[in-house]
Amino acid sequence: MAKSTDTDWTSRVWRWTFLAFATLLGLSGAAMAVLGVWLISLGGTAYYLLAGAGLSAGSIFAWRGRPAVALGLFGIVLAATAVWSLMEIGGKGWLPAWGIDLAGRVGLLAALTIGAGFSRLLGHPHCGALARRLAIGGVAGLAVALVGLVAVSWERPSPAASAFRPVGMAGAPEAGADWLAYGGTNAGRRYSSLSQINVDTVSGLEEAWSFRSGDLNPSEGRVFYSSQNTPIKAADHLYVCTPSNRVFALDPGSGEVRWSHDPGVQPRHMESLFTAACRAVAYHDDGAAEARPEAIARMPAAPGVHSPVPRDGARCHRRVFVATADGRLIALDAVGGFVCRDFGEEGIVDMTAGMGLRDPGFASNTSGATVAGDRLILGQQVSDNQRRDAPSGVVRAYDARSGALLWAWDALRPDARAALAPGEIYPRGTPNVWNVISADETLGLAFLATGNAAADQWGGNRSPQEDRHTDAVVAVDLETGETRWVYTTVNHDLWDYDLGAQPMLVDVAIDGQTRRAVMQASKTGNLFLLDAASGQPLRPVESRPAPQGPPPGDWVAAAQPQSVFFPNVGGVPGREPERIDARSAFGLTPIDAALCRISFHRHRYEGMFTPPTVDKAGTLLFPGTVGGPNWGGLGFDPERRLIISNNSRLPNLIVLHPREKVSDAPVGSGGARPDQAVAPHSGTPFGVTRPIWWSPLKVPCLSPPWGYITATHIDTGEIVWSRPLGTGFDVGPLGLPTFLKIAMGTPNLGGPLVTAGGLTFIGAAQDDFLRAFETETGRLVWEARLPAGPQAGPMTYEHDGRQYVAITATGHGRFETTPGDFLQVFRLSGDP
Repeated sequence: MAKSTDTDWTSRVWRWTFLAFATLLGLSGAAMAVLGVWLISLGGTAYYLLAGAGLSAGSIFAWRGRPAVALGLFGIVLAATAVWSLMEIGGKGWLPAWGIDLAGRVGLLAALTIGAGFSRLLGHPHCGALARRLAIGGVAGLAVALVGLVAVSWERPSPAASAFRPVGMAGAPEAGADWLAYGGTNAGRRYSSLSQINVDTVSGLEEAWSFRSGDLNPSEGRVFYSSQNTPIKAADHLYVCTPSNRVFALDPGSGEVRWSHDPGVQPRHMESLFTAACRAVAYHDDGAAEARPEAIARMPAAPGVHSPVPRDGARCHRRVFVATADGRLIALDAVGGFVCRDFGEEGIVDMTAGMGLRDPGFASNTSGATVAGDRLILGQQVSDNQRRDAPSGVVRAYDARSGALLWAWDALRPDARAALAPGEIYPRGTPNVWNVISADETLGLAFLATGNAAADQWGGNRSPQEDRHTDAVVAVDLETGETRWVYTTVNHDLWDYDLGAQPMLVDVAIDGQTRRAVMQASKTGNLFLLDAASGQPLRPVESRPAPQGPPPGDWVAAAQPQSVFFPNVGGVPGREPERIDARSAFGLTPIDAALCRISFHRHRYEGMFTPPTVDKAGTLLFPGTVGGPNWGGLGFDPERRLIISNNSRLPNLIVLHPREKVSDAPVGSGGARPDQAVAPHSGTPFGVTRPIWWSPLKVPCLSPPWGYITATHIDTGEIVWSRPLGTGFDVGPLGLPTFLKIAMGTPNLGGPLVTAGGLTFIGAAQDDFLRAFETETGRLVWEARLPAGPQAGPMTYEHDGRQYVAITATGHGRFETTPGDFLQVFRLSGDP
């Protein structure tokens, strides 16, 4: 009797468990059906309505005591969903992370359906012991298979495909023992001739030392930190700067602080910045013998305790320059760390002079100066989408010794050497150069990659000169600032497709002759190869028809340039720019996937360059505002002839808000960027919002991968390899980490480091890892866990006969990666 009672009680438990699963399936189905009706009204697929109706009907049958019919309907819907999903996934191309797309489409339905079937079987009054064991074994087998699939997919390093082969270095000088500029040299190739760390030895790479600056965000929610810093190694010091522009000189072998300088930037002066960053300091050496490292007197070392301490500085013959968020350019003695008082006014040049700033920090340099001979060349970021009459995009050159202004280039200034009249300011609203500037002293040119004229999403009152110099590569004379040539990469930009990547100087063979060229990556994913002397394209560029239909008062260019020799790396790397459709919508469940599909149909999207609109719900922008490639730039291996690029694949939604509905004041008129729900876009008919195309679970509405790293042969234009970059280990739904190290690709910011050792190092992704890939094959050969997000470019240097690799790990406030204040440095284990 007791046994019968226990059996009845167990059956009731399993029956109610079955009904619970059936109810969840029914509720999911009801939501899918309702969303499916909406989707059909927008011209979308009928799948959600049909599948939702099937699940709802199954749930009703379950509650009416017809479990077999219910399970049959659930099974039919699940099978149909799997077939439909595979057809859609295959129809848009089997992307590298298609398994995650499939899991999002069928995972929840499969889990609930299996749960319903399992509980129904165990709760059946005639279910025997054998059937129960088989059911339990089947579910356990599925669980083991799932764990095995995750294990097989787990990202882990493997040995290189081939042994290290030393290569001979020819052509332009590359970074070696020193790393003297953001991109290694002013050519911006992010390449080093060092090869002690190579594909054969990289498995022995381990942490050498770690440094913490102590510079953590002083005002969360109002200031967004991300140093994005690439250290500079010059002679006997390693120089880093932090988001608030503090400078540290470190011992390259131990990380011991030699000196530091805090310019005292106030948090409120960083509020206008999209990101408080300090991508690099600048280093200048005038060559004086008395300032050479061996000429500087030092205190004796305390063996095993302290390294030798200089008794003197470099007498300002060797200088480090830092630009601050509040508009100062400061010269510091590279050895002693004291201010060089003969520079500017008591060691400081006021970069707000002639700017007419209405608010501190509205315009400032975050990328550091480029040192070309005895000149410091600096552009500046201007807080975007605040006002049409934003501060000028002027680029200025200063004497590295005296701080005297040598020239000031602006799109609307015909004579860069003309002094401002008393009370005159540089022209407002012009395209700025917020990224790193390149230079070629043999050609006597600096190369500027420009952004937009002020007001990103509306340009009805831009002048022809502003449009010509928007999203353009501009070559200017190093001596005079005179414009030598201009190449415009986007016509009348309404999408914020500014050139974030540093122009990269390379040597290429064209018709049997070696030509110096500029390789420019754009957020659109185009790779333009231009003659460095003339600006003429060295590889074909086509003028492609562009979508029409501008917002009121504006116009849209009829065609846009498209580089066709090289692949496009704005989305999935390939010969043509990726064009997404409704099949590309993604969700972790059928419900958020349906909402993403609805969003796709509600927004205007006709491919790249779809104009902003006041119709529908707005515009779907793809590539998004982060690109494509961005400020991390490209890497280039001159021996293997490979361009290394990394790109995000992350759309935005662009919504224009009529002026009468915009209440937020712009910066400079009492407004503050952190307080704005809508970017004011003052001086135009519209305010603007540009959210990422998120699902309700805060994952991208676009199916993964969301980021790639790619190697392209510069001479053939062919992709040699391409793979997703990044995992969800430290990021996931609702911002929570998944702890799954599966290469699904994440949005990424930060550039590569390419070495003669056959390696490409990169952080950049939203997980906290530094990776090394075999440059020739793309095989992951090494990785290191980092204490914070690596949204920065790694670098390498040599000290006392040993090669080191360093990366800043401070996270990125806008990307919501792990914050920190770290510099992590690695070297091979054991003796050199």
